[in-house]
Amino acid sequence: MRTRYARSGELRIAYELRGRLHWQRPWLVLIQGLGFDRHGWDPVTRKLRRHFRLVLVDNRGSGLSDLPAGSFAVADMARDVVAVLDDAGVRRAHTMGVSLGGMMAQELAVDYPDRVDGLVLVSTMPGWPFAFSMPAVSVRLLAATRSMTREAALRRHAENALSAHTIERQPEVVDRLVDVQRSRQADLGAVSAQAAAGARYAGRLRQQRIRARTLVVQGTADTVVDPANGKLLADRIPGARLLIFPDLGHLLFWQDPDGFATAVISFLLDADGNEGSQSTAAPGARPGDSRASAAYHRVRAP
Repeated sequence: MRTRYARSGELRIAYELRGRLHWQRPWLVLIQGLGFDRHGWDPVTRKLRRHFRLVLVDNRGSGLSDLPAGSFAVADMARDVVAVLDDAGVRRAHTMGVSLGGMMAQELAVDYPDRVDGLVLVSTMPGWPFAFSMPAVSVRLLAATRSMTREAALRRHAENALSAHTIERQPEVVDRLVDVQRSRQADLGAVSAQAAAGARYAGRLRQQRIRARTLVVQGTADTVVDPANGKLLADRIPGARLLIFPDLGHLLFWQDPDGFATAVISFLLDADGNEGSQSTAAPGARPGDSRASAAYHRVRAP
């Protein structure tokens, strides 16, 4: 696939277009999280491409994009995405972001509402001062990372991005995730700068200004972002829907790519929008299923 470059200030931001000749399909921008480049979406891009033209972005410091010399904010990263849309000639697109990318997507929807059609926020948080903190297990892992070898750190963080349920039943997912990160190792300085931007992110209830149709997606076994943040976001964004994946961790689309892609496609292509805040369980978990019901109440609890 051809890598293109957009100019965002002094930075070159790498991106890729897939399926652009299918002019009748809507555009979908995919924004990855901490330390991942566009290939972090690999488990779902093939299925998404059947319904959308895709814009895959390498965040500043990730993949082939430049890293600025100083610190930066989530808002700066969101402006990089706008620069990509401008360079690609895309006036308006559905937007999906995971984790740090979800924060960027929120900024896009608030500050550039005319550029965002449907919005999907995955495993993310609304930012300070009104959000739930990172779970203690991830705080401890971050503190211990400096004493680990590179290989050990890759594996531990990959395991932490999944759920115990996934690791037990699909151990090969850990290996695939490690392989992707090993083959595209992010610069440690870039990861630190991105992490600092995410840690400083302050939504300050600005999500109430989002007018895009919004789907918030959250796994109940997320140990990177407190699952309770999903309910916060869904309540804060007018008309947002909350989709819960029971027993899945942070990187939902690596653990259940088919179920995840099906849910996203269904939401974004639903012209009616099903207005009004709703909470539902993921595909495969029936509304009456006790696992789905229990998961919903766990997310609701502070």
